[in-house]
Amino acid sequence: MKPLLPALCLALIPLAAPAQDAALVVRDGYARAANPRSGAAFMVIENRGTEACTLSSVASDAAERVELHTHRDEGGVMRMVKADPIRIPAGEWHALARGGDHVMLMGLKQPLADGDQLALTLDFGPCGRVETRLPVDNGRMPAPAAGH
Repeated sequence: MKPLLPALCLALIPLAAPAQDAALVVRDGYARAANPRSGAAFMVIENRGTEACTLSSVASDAAERVELHTHRDEGGVMRMVKADPIRIPAGEWHALARGGDHVMLMGLKQPLADGDQLALTLDFGPCGRVETRLPVDNGRMPAPAAGH
């Protein structure tokens, strides 16, 4: 029976390898409350892989519903709407930022308080899932736009 344990451990090494060589990297992320029942999460997702990956959904135990949202101009009025899946080409990045694409948290189970950590699971379909924890920073302001 003892020879089987090392063989089993060696067999599991390929399953651990993708976590070490992550093609999808989340950076500069944070979450903030919109009110006690809803909030949003923002981040930059880098695709360091050789294939395009598509963010199709996000999940979190912190809220009843978690959706990808964006802002669209509808008749001269900017509205927040549910977003289509977000494609990130190989070697590129995509920002989920205030005023654009972002993660919307609806039906928060408890308010997002400064210093909390928000756990999210980003689902990229065939490219896999990315688990991340974002700090809650209700006072953080968006970075100034380039050229301003």
